[in-house]
Amino acid sequence: MTVTAQMVRFAVVGVVNTATYYGCYLLLLNPLPYIAAHVAAFALSMTGSFFLNCRFTYRTRPTWRKFLLFPLTNAANFVITTGGVYLLVDVAGLGSRYAPPVAAAAAIPITFVVSRAIMLRPDAHRAPAVAERVP
Repeated sequence: MTVTAQMVRFAVVGVVNTATYYGCYLLLLNPLPYIAAHVAAFALSMTGSFFLNCRFTYRTRPTWRKFLLFPLTNAANFVITTGGVYLLVDVAGLGSRYAPPVAAAAAIPITFVVSRAIMLRPDAHRAPAVAERVP
């Protein structure tokens, strides 16, 4: 699969992930402060994003190693979106319902690059293919 195809699939997963995040965020916004709602919704949607990216974007088998490394793909995303949500709500005065999708747009390219590196990295413990084995 080409990088372009992966980027398109990543974008589709991103739309689904953003919708999942935003739906969870709105559900949690009444009982929680907006930052707590953001963090909880982010964690829930990140788990779904991992499985969608394994299956649909990169067509790779999910492993515990990848699952445990996957949050690194979202570390920059988390920092950018959390800072963005804060700046948009508390500094710029944008409503807390509308700030998250605006902040999320800035993090997409960074998340793709890191995600691709983790998902397509070969597992270190796998046995080499027959052609790669030393005679």
